[in-house]
This record gives sequence, C-alpha cells and structure tokens, in this order.
Amino acid sequence: MARHETPARTDEWYTPQYIFDALAVEFDFDPCPPFGFGGLDVEWCGFVWMNPPFGGRNGIVPWLRKFMQHGNGVALVPDRTSAPWWQEFVPRADLVLFVSPKIKFIPGPGVIASSPAQGTCLLAVGERGQQALQNAKDRLGKLFRPC
Repeated sequence: MARHETPARTDEWYTPQYIFDALAVEFDFDPCPPFGFGGLDVEWCGFVWMNPPFGGRNGIVPWLRKFMQHGNGVALVPDRTSAPWWQEFVPRADLVLFVSPKIKFIPGPGVIASSPAQGTCLLAVGERGQQALQNAKDRLGKLFRPC
C-alpha cells in the first residue's frame, strides 16, 4: 500500500448500480453480499458476481482461488499489477476490463462516496463472464485478453 493510501476502517464497500447496468447480465449468486454470510464457506452456484473484501495484504487470495475454481462469473478487483496475487490469478482470467474512471464505491447506506486511491478491473471467467465484459467495454473501460 502506498503512503497516500489510507487503510479503510471497513471492507464493506458496495458496487454502484451503473456497473451492473453496463454489464447487462443477471447474476445467480453473490458470495460477498452486503453484510456477508461467509461466502468462502458455502458452495457457489451459477453465474457469480464477486466484489470481495480487498482487506489486508493478500486477503483477496482465497476469494480469487475459489472464483477461479468455480469458473463462471465476473470479479471486481483492485488493479495492483505488481502484486503476487495479481500475477498469479489475472493471467488465468478469460478477459479483463480495466475500469476508467475509477469506481466511486458506496461506503454504506446514505453515504456519498469519494474517489478511491486505486483503480479497479473486472475479471471474467467463462463465456457469460466474457459476454458481460464485452457488453460493458464501451461504458466502463478497456478490454485486455491475458495470454
């Protein structure tokens, strides 16, 4: 974490509706819903939307591991290209969409978001995930296909 990035007091940051509108798909399962229920401890089903807790160093790893094993969905992650987890999991995605401008997450009910310190991207695995990112590319950013 850079010195200008201040750790959040909570991992509860919600995705704004315009992201879902741009993806133009319907998800079957969210393992990280508001006021979560332990998404790592349950079986995932169908087409998954995952905005995991970014948390501390490597806190995202178990979420990405389970997401890749599931193989059907879209994940929202910080674009930390030099992080070991990034270099392990992003090349395994079928498609990546770098979101621009930065997403202003919703920190809680009735609270207005401010601009985040970091950018984000969407990772797609599976055909439906790839279609969702194709749907969103003109509204949300630039597509990249990992090798």
